[in-house]
Amino acid sequence: MVTFDFIRRDDRSPGYGWRGFTRWLRHRLPKGLYVRSLLIIIIPMLLLQSVVAALVMERHWQMVTQRLSMAVTRDIASVIQIIQTYPQDTDYTDITRIAREQMGLQISVEPDGDLPPPRIKPFFSILDGILSDEISDQIKRPYWIDTVGDSNLVEIRIKLDDKILRVLAKRSQTYASNTHIFIVWMVGASLVLIGISILFLRGQIRPILSLADAAESFGKGQKAESFHPRGADEVRRAGLAFILMRERIERQIEQRTAMLTGVSHDLRTILTRFKLQLALAGDNPDLQGLSDDVDDMQSMLEAYMAFARNEVEEDVGEVRLSDILAKVEADFTLHDGKALTYSIEGNDDISVRPNAFTRLVTNLASNARRYARTLNIDAKHGAKWLTITFDDDGPGIPEKNREDVFKPFFRLDEARNLDASGTGLGLAIARDIARSHGGNVTLGDSPLGGLRATIRIPA
Repeated sequence: MVTFDFIRRDDRSPGYGWRGFTRWLRHRLPKGLYVRSLLIIIIPMLLLQSVVAALVMERHWQMVTQRLSMAVTRDIASVIQIIQTYPQDTDYTDITRIAREQMGLQISVEPDGDLPPPRIKPFFSILDGILSDEISDQIKRPYWIDTVGDSNLVEIRIKLDDKILRVLAKRSQTYASNTHIFIVWMVGASLVLIGISILFLRGQIRPILSLADAAESFGKGQKAESFHPRGADEVRRAGLAFILMRERIERQIEQRTAMLTGVSHDLRTILTRFKLQLALAGDNPDLQGLSDDVDDMQSMLEAYMAFARNEVEEDVGEVRLSDILAKVEADFTLHDGKALTYSIEGNDDISVRPNAFTRLVTNLASNARRYARTLNIDAKHGAKWLTITFDDDGPGIPEKNREDVFKPFFRLDEARNLDASGTGLGLAIARDIARSHGGNVTLGDSPLGGLRATIRIPA
């Protein structure tokens, strides 16, 4: 017989529970460096104060209170001994004077009676417990105490043989009442240190935030001329490395743009001479194939030039998304049998490169118009992201080819391509524009049965 032992996931490893706890804690801790740095400073300080309060202050508080309560109880025991030793003093004038002047106690001897019922002990009172223990150990008589009545006095009543001794003592005589000063100083010093730490941390975190903002702006294609490395040496090195990286990328883009522009311009000149020579040759059927090749090359060069123009630096500006979509809708109305609907959720104003972004939206819409009859555009402008979805009912693109179509010069002959010339630069240009804004363009299945193109860029 073959048996199988099923092991629960929690029991696979002795450390799994600890790993699960650390993973749970990591997800709930703050993500920001500033808050985490404050926690690194504040948590050890709180732990240290807790240990000091529990081990040092509590012992000091209890020990001093016990010594004071012991001394007061000893004085009361002495008064009882005097009363019992000199019973001839019927009004107890001398004993009352001695207790008041020498011991700091206000006493009175009352006729025989019953002690009041015991008071409810407070939930947390060191004085009540210690003073009760001292009276029980030293005097060993029935007693009644009130430590929660008058805040400045403690009342003690002792049952004698035929009378009751009532004693009023200052709370400071029985209780270490100045312990709160230590707490005030400890908490005050901690608050001052935390305030100083916050000021220093702000100064250290601000350069990191500036570097992050500069990197984010560069990723969106925006200029960050005001960024200058500052702060600690490590942060300065990171900032300087970012500036050098940005300069290298900008030089590379400029070189590629200049190369594409120069090559395209030179080839256009040669093609213009080809066209002139073909025009001078007249209508010759043998030259028709050559003329078609020249036209194809002209279209390819136009696509190359468009790709090069996309690399040209353009300043970011404010545009209205409704104006762009209205132009796309007007283009659709010029073609019979085409239908376009669009909706905008959120703020209509967006910060983008106006010409490049308009071209991005227009190209995707034109592609849908070329291959589909219905197009639905849904734009959502949130706090962090601008998402524009294009849903059409065209033939779509196979899932296995949806990433390949973004490669430059890739042609998908059996399905549709973004540009009519078929050079394979259309979707590459579209994604390049989206990525220059810090976002992306992705393809998927449309609920209308065709292709879904999604633009997602930071808001």
